[in-house]
Amino acid sequence: MFDYFIGVLVLAVLGIVVNAIKILREYERGVIFQLGRFWKVKGPGLIIVIPIVQQMERVDLRVIVMDVPTQDVISRDNVSVKVNAVVYFRVIEPDRAIIAVEKYLEAVSQLAQTTLRSVLGQHELDDMLAERDKLNKDIQTILDRQTDAWGIKVANVEIKHVDLDESMIRAIAAQAEAERQRRAKVIHATGEKQAAKELVEAAHTLSGNPAALQLRYLQTLTEIAGDKSSVIVFPLELIERAKKALE
Repeated sequence: MFDYFIGVLVLAVLGIVVNAIKILREYERGVIFQLGRFWKVKGPGLIIVIPIVQQMERVDLRVIVMDVPTQDVISRDNVSVKVNAVVYFRVIEPDRAIIAVEKYLEAVSQLAQTTLRSVLGQHELDDMLAERDKLNKDIQTILDRQTDAWGIKVANVEIKHVDLDESMIRAIAAQAEAERQRRAKVIHATGEKQAAKELVEAAHTLSGNPAALQLRYLQTLTEIAGDKSSVIVFPLELIERAKKALE
């Protein structure tokens, strides 16, 4: 009977010792509570946690990649879109991440969703499509400021998709086509204006030099005569004037 009691006692001691030994990896930290009060942060490596007296919470210090579920957002110009994003963050103060907030992963997720809706709702649809980098930075700044009290650092936020319904896609395509046509007409009108200006300057130059005018006339006749099917009739007097102008 005594041997049995000794055996049970040895097994109990071994169980307590094994339970007291904790091994933390390089990217892990242990937040130790002693009799319910925060004591210290330990790790990485081998640490000893006194059973019953002390309790440990593991915290991962690696960068966490969190998908923000698709959110329904109404832009400032009353366009309904569906937007999703991804948030990159890490715990930099393990004790605060455990003590200051319950389930910090869920807290960051909920905060990211509400911030995404709030920030994008203040902008028009064109801003969401064209100024995504600026919106990413605004959301990241707000999240980082609000999670600082939890010992969390938000490193980056990326808006992944801005989905529109079919009617809005058709409207944007029509708007883009109208804009392309407007630019083409402006470019054509600008070219016509420049050409007219050059023609006016050429006319002034030719009107002040009869010989140049006659040469231009003869050059035009030569170009027309290039087509063998053409029959050209012109007064002989014009040729005589051209000869005199060149003499």
